[in-house]
Amino acid sequence: MLDKIAVLIPCYNEAPTIGKVIRDAKAALPEAVIYVYDNNSTDDTARIASQAGAVVRQEYQQGKGNVIRRMFREIDAQCYLLIDGDDTYPLEQAKEMTDYVLERHADMVVGDRLSSTYFTENKRPFHNFGNSLVRESINHLFRSNIKDIMTGYRAFSYCFVKTFPVLSQGFEIETEMTIHAVYNHMQIENVVVDYRDRPQGSTSKLNTYSDGFRVLKMILRLFKTYKPLAFFSMIAACLLLLAIGFFIPVFIRFLETHLVLQIPTLVVCGFATLAAIQAFFAGLILSNMSENNRRDFEYQLQRTEDRYTDLKEKNR
Repeated sequence: MLDKIAVLIPCYNEAPTIGKVIRDAKAALPEAVIYVYDNNSTDDTARIASQAGAVVRQEYQQGKGNVIRRMFREIDAQCYLLIDGDDTYPLEQAKEMTDYVLERHADMVVGDRLSSTYFTENKRPFHNFGNSLVRESINHLFRSNIKDIMTGYRAFSYCFVKTFPVLSQGFEIETEMTIHAVYNHMQIENVVVDYRDRPQGSTSKLNTYSDGFRVLKMILRLFKTYKPLAFFSMIAACLLLLAIGFFIPVFIRFLETHLVLQIPTLVVCGFATLAAIQAFFAGLILSNMSENNRRDFEYQLQRTEDRYTDLKEKNR
């Protein structure tokens, strides 16, 4: 069965807010099927979601990335709207976001908090700094113009969902989604959305420091995977500069005395230069492999598009 719009709500202990989020989703998108995936909640999240009219399912592996992996595997829809269950995202822009997917063939629509009320509503200053740091890092490394990297409010096409390899287990999933879409030249749209801080009684599960470190680690890993030539060229350049820096005093002393008095330093310079050359050629080889992977992805994308067309025909 192919839903027209599937609203996906991953939840872990969101009893104070999940009922309101479901009611707001129904009002904004009456034609949508609302799915709540409960991730081992210890409160009444699942019961409240079921009473509010959502389809409630379970994901027993802890972590937002694991929940989204399960959602993307199990649900077929023309358009997916992903939103958190903490009532921090008003749904007034939900129709605009889904229309981008259904009518303008966008692959991912980003609900941009950072251009509206996020910095005034969010009460955690390190989160503000972290969001800005991640946004600038990814836009610089991947030459993109995404306004909000870590937002949990997004809309997706069928082809994005069914070709996205979910590798993350936790909150770094949003960063992974963004880089995947940017690297594969998918159509990305930004929609400015309002943001409000969690209501009283609702607590965040995001740890500023540990989850922030995981996000930065994810950016570095994906930069190495998707841009290996740039990554290893940077390593080669650092090694080469190190070798030159140590070699210059040795060379000056040689010009003055015609003697090589620092043999160990010269040996280190030689090994650093060889390592720089190896790093550069490793980047070249991996870059060719990356290009082949991109060709394979385009073939997979076409097959997914054909399957999507067949599902729509059966749905008529």
